[in-house]
This record gives sequence, C-alpha cells and structure tokens, in this order.
Amino acid sequence: MAEIDGSILDRLFATISARVGADPATSYTAKLMREGTARIAQKLGEEAVETLIAAVARDRQALTGESADLLYHLLVTWQDAGLAPADIWRALEERMGQSGIAEKEGRARG
Repeated sequence: MAEIDGSILDRLFATISARVGADPATSYTAKLMREGTARIAQKLGEEAVETLIAAVARDRQALTGESADLLYHLLVTWQDAGLAPADIWRALEERMGQSGIAEKEGRARG
C-alpha cells in the first residue's frame, strides 16, 4: 500500500470547499452546510462518540472507519467556521517542542 500522509486532509478539505454550494440532493456536504452549524456540530459529536466507542472496544476496523468519519466532519466544521487546515497546522506547529502541560498552563494564564 502506498504511503499516505496528512496532505489527504488538505485534499479532502478542498473537496468539501468545492461542494459547499452544490445541490444538497446530491451532496452530503452541501446538505450538512445547508442544515447549519448546530447540525454540523451535532454530527461531529456523534462521530466523536462513535470513535470513542470503537476505541474502547478495541475494534481496529470500526475505529479506522469512525476516525475517517470524524475527520471528515471536523473538516466540515472548519469550513463552516471559516477556518482552513493551514490555520490548524500553524497552531500545531507553534506547539511542537513544548510539553502538553506547559502549553495548557500557558493557555490558562492567557
């Protein structure tokens, strides 16, 4: 199997962005976007719970599928919020090399 990296998320985001204005009868992304932020957030939450359940069950196949669903819905959430993956990549880059404990303490003080 070919090596797959994080650029798949950038490509998926581009696909999501292209489908925002599509016909909701033929595009799940367009349908979600038309239903609005509350519905998008609900779907993200549902997928997060399903991912957690698969992880606790130690079901690798279910965890793989649910993780893909979760990432898709997260990207739809970013699109709805006007964020791009590059915004998130920058935030992650800024945190690299810093312990999670120190990073959380910095947010609490700020």
